[in-house]
Amino acid sequence: MSRVKFDAIIEAVHYAPGGQIAWVRAYERRGPSFSDCVILDRAALIARLRAGKRLAAGRRIPLKASTFEISAPLQLVQRHGQQIIATAGSQPEQDHLAAVPIL
Repeated sequence: MSRVKFDAIIEAVHYAPGGQIAWVRAYERRGPSFSDCVILDRAALIARLRAGKRLAAGRRIPLKASTFEISAPLQLVQRHGQQIIATAGSQPEQDHLAAVPIL
């Protein structure tokens, strides 16, 4: 059974006062490994999801290099004419990344 390979892992999120994601702290896949943490704004997240990139919520396992504990994949949902970024399986009315620490 093959494991799903993600293009980026979201480790932390910061929400704007209106409830939308302002930015996230993430690790992006660089070949067989991952980058150091990078900051991606909401527009960059939407662009990656629209491009078919696989993003997931998760956390890096200490002392295990590019090994992550995955919580849930991210999805881009259209609701009431707006784009919402959420973890798979949730039905929020605004951006919501379940199990991702808020900064």
